[in-house]
Amino acid sequence: MSGDFIRRRLRAGSFAQVRYVTPIRYPEARGVVADVYRGVEHDFGVLAPPILLHAPCPDLLAASWVMMREALLASRRASRSVKEAVATAVSVSNTCPFCVTVHSATLHGLIRGRSAAAVAADRPGSVDDSRLQDVATWAMGAAGTLCARTGGGAEPPFPPEQTCELVAVATLFHYLNRMVNIFLGSAPLPPRVPGKALRPVAALLSSLIRAAAPAVGDPGESLDLLPSAPLPPDMAWALGDDVVAQAFARAAAAADLAGEASVPPRVQELVRQLVDASDGLPSADGRAAVEAAVQTLSERERDVGRLALLTALASYQVEESVVGWFRERQGSDAALIEVTAWASMVAARREAGRLWAGACAARCEYRRA
Repeated sequence: MSGDFIRRRLRAGSFAQVRYVTPIRYPEARGVVADVYRGVEHDFGVLAPPILLHAPCPDLLAASWVMMREALLASRRASRSVKEAVATAVSVSNTCPFCVTVHSATLHGLIRGRSAAAVAADRPGSVDDSRLQDVATWAMGAAGTLCARTGGGAEPPFPPEQTCELVAVATLFHYLNRMVNIFLGSAPLPPRVPGKALRPVAALLSSLIRAAAPAVGDPGESLDLLPSAPLPPDMAWALGDDVVAQAFARAAAAADLAGEASVPPRVQELVRQLVDASDGLPSADGRAAVEAAVQTLSERERDVGRLALLTALASYQVEESVVGWFRERQGSDAALIEVTAWASMVAARREAGRLWAGACAARCEYRRA
């Protein structure tokens, strides 16, 4: 069977995996939605549900794809295996089993051996390749572990010219993991498909993703999907690559507009405050902390505040009831995507800043040592 035939058969399964919202169907897609769908299938290999779920908001659909294509797929300085290691490690740190399954399978197809399984199992110390081991540790935000393993004052485990690209991949997955935890299940399987199908499905997805890699065009080909935007100061890490800078500036602008449309100012302020105060890791008591925090909001703002805060701080704890309370007041698919995408981007930008600052500080410390 041809890859095109398989991809067409997989489309129905991709749509079936999305919960809480109804994406625009492939035959009905027009304009930017159709452009993104075609681009995802061509460059990623399959119509990926983590991108597809954004379809009720075409600009956010475009934003998610622009970030993925220009950070993860388009060839630049870092190898695809290193980027997939970052994707897997970040997904582990965010408790996102869907993304761990897909990207560890892709990583396994690229490097073989035990390394992919070790990253997916949150055991970077068991990775065969010492460089991938250190990259995975760095992506998980475990700078202290990395310093201890290398004797302190560790230089980041990649050359300076790769910093922008790898921080971009980490940013992408800090964003996508949160959206995936809400709108997709724990595995890349349609409803009612038995769990024993996971391994062959993951292997098939991995083969299609890897087969598409050589056909990815030049960096920057997706940028026209969104209007140009200035790079926010907190994304200064992207200044090392003009295409990455524009991709993430445009995506951030789309998320900011979504926040203006659906997230009240007081909720925005509270989310930013708690994200800045957090350690960046999902919290087991996140739901309790969020419930306490939303009591400071007006009754009208609490449902959106609860959803936004949980998305940013503990997305795997966004249960059907949380979405239901929000939908009772807000109603639309678009509003649900706008609130969660905005909160996901706030958290992703904060985590990117931490990674970049840590890499810069470690490199300076290493040079002084």
